[in-house]
Amino acid sequence: MAIEDKKISYRMYFVAVMFFIMAVFILIKLNNIQWVEGPYYRKLAKERTVKNFTIPANKGNVYSADGSLLATSIPEYTIYFDAVAPSSEHFKENIQALSDSLSVMFGKSSGHYQAKLQKARANKSRYVFIAKKLSYTEQMRLKSFPLFNKGANKGGIIIEQKIVREHPIGLVAKRTIGYERSNEDGKGLEYAFRDYLNGKNGHRMMQKIAKNQWKPISDVNEKEPQDGYDIISTIDVYIQDIAHHALLKQLEHYSADHGCVVVMETKTGHIKAISNLGRADDGSYYETQNYAIAESHEPGSTFKLMDLIAVLDDKKADTSTVYDSKGGRIQYYGRSVKDSNGKGYGKISLARGFELSSNTILVQSVYDSYKSNPKQFVDRINSYGLNKPLGLPIKGEGIPVIPQPGTNRWSGVALPWMAFGYGLSVTPLQTLTLYNAVANDGVMVKPIFVSEIKEWNKTIKKFDTQVINPKICSQETLDKVHAVLENVVKKGTGSKLYSKDFSMAGKTGTAQVNYKDKSKLYYASSFVGYFPADEPKYSCIVVVHKPNVAAGYYGADVAGPVFKRIAQKIFTDSPSTNHVKNINAKVVSQEKKYSEYYKKVEKEERIIPNVKGMDGMDAVALLENLGLKVKVIGVGRVKKQSLTSGQAFNKNQTIIIELS
Repeated sequence: MAIEDKKISYRMYFVAVMFFIMAVFILIKLNNIQWVEGPYYRKLAKERTVKNFTIPANKGNVYSADGSLLATSIPEYTIYFDAVAPSSEHFKENIQALSDSLSVMFGKSSGHYQAKLQKARANKSRYVFIAKKLSYTEQMRLKSFPLFNKGANKGGIIIEQKIVREHPIGLVAKRTIGYERSNEDGKGLEYAFRDYLNGKNGHRMMQKIAKNQWKPISDVNEKEPQDGYDIISTIDVYIQDIAHHALLKQLEHYSADHGCVVVMETKTGHIKAISNLGRADDGSYYETQNYAIAESHEPGSTFKLMDLIAVLDDKKADTSTVYDSKGGRIQYYGRSVKDSNGKGYGKISLARGFELSSNTILVQSVYDSYKSNPKQFVDRINSYGLNKPLGLPIKGEGIPVIPQPGTNRWSGVALPWMAFGYGLSVTPLQTLTLYNAVANDGVMVKPIFVSEIKEWNKTIKKFDTQVINPKICSQETLDKVHAVLENVVKKGTGSKLYSKDFSMAGKTGTAQVNYKDKSKLYYASSFVGYFPADEPKYSCIVVVHKPNVAAGYYGADVAGPVFKRIAQKIFTDSPSTNHVKNINAKVVSQEKKYSEYYKKVEKEERIIPNVKGMDGMDAVALLENLGLKVKVIGVGRVKKQSLTSGQAFNKNQTIIIELS
């Protein structure tokens, strides 16, 4: 019996020792978890239950030159309900009133909402859907409802915000305004000026309450988002509308593949309109690519302006110099240059050859003048920057190709082929830049799409006119070129466009595209010039690709009428014969109205002005300059203001304005 007791004792000792050893190990492990690995596990637990969510900043707006809103960010809200958060007392006290309020706002019965919320409470649901796609005003109204007005922790309201990009007046200049995304296509002003537009994101801590469901820990954000700046584009909505519809009408008439039109303000280089339309499978047209900027192709006869400037300015020939068109066909290194009429024009002057767009006359003039030193001709092209991209902020600009003597692109036919716009490529906007320089008394300016970056009434950055070349040629040459370009419309290839009541100047172009592969050959019709001819205000280029040959394909027939329609509508169909003066008069009138308010404020009593009907930007500028703090709801013009006009106010008092 004693022996048996000893065995039991040993076993008990052994078990006790094992328990002791295990306890020591557990204590060591607990100590290790608490003090050594503790920070890691605490961090891991927090990451899985608490997360710092980014609150996207509102992107700045994109405005047209005349103040129209082209693109804006609208906050869109989705509302959920955490049925566990409110106390029993708060839930019982407010369930009926909350249901009544939801019923009034969304149309379903109060009973429907009461049953839904009570069921959620019973099931301890923490993420019950209430409503989606709410505006800022609507979500503010919802936050004021009974129970919800107690906030996230006590009231159970969960608010999710999403930013939606809207275009209030439609997709004006869609490919130029663009949007930010991963590939090059569509990267217009939105992408180019993203550093200004995007602002700085905020963040807030949220706690996980269910699978993929998160609830704000606090009603206050840890860091408030900072909204982006606004950009003021050079686009004029009125001119844009004219250009778009003029191009669309012609594309439809000729069943063309695609086309573009650009209108530039002569002195400043401001792009007032740009439209790029491509044909869909169903025959409709929409903005597919930014052809005016991205499509580098052989320009054809519109490049002959370079010939005329070069030979005149280098004193190689004069407008009166006579050349023989030689029956409409000449050869260089076994390759023929032909006139479009198939028979030539006999012996005519250089000026007349340009007016009639004779290939044989212009090619002879350039080849005879520069065959011993082609570099002189090419260097002039390079000096205008036509051998490189314009350096626009918009991504995807087409790469021009100008053969350079001494490179593998150069050959015996390079010079004569360049003379009538082949064997090289430029974008429509580059061609327009050259013609605009002629209209601008020889000053070549860079095309500009954005004039200003603003934070309401405060200018953050201004984009001044950039000069590419201060004088592309002598004044004597310019005077002769002006006369010849005007004669193209009066008595040359563009004579169908002539109007004795409205002067225009320019050049037609009809280029064969893919001429090396007859199965793919088609025509690109163009017209580029400026108006009015005597005092140029705007320059314009129209290019139409692949018109139905049966209906016509010459530049004067296809592209020319678009140019004429744009030019005449700008100056004859506008509310005033001078559209720009109207805008200036509006600004002067507005400034006068502001000054009247300022005079009132200078008195001892500060008076609230009536800003209803004003543009949002104008109203904010006025009110902030008066010393008020302004809170803005919505976009557009002011429809409501929280402080009544005529009442006195104190400096730094807050006023809320609602826009529509």
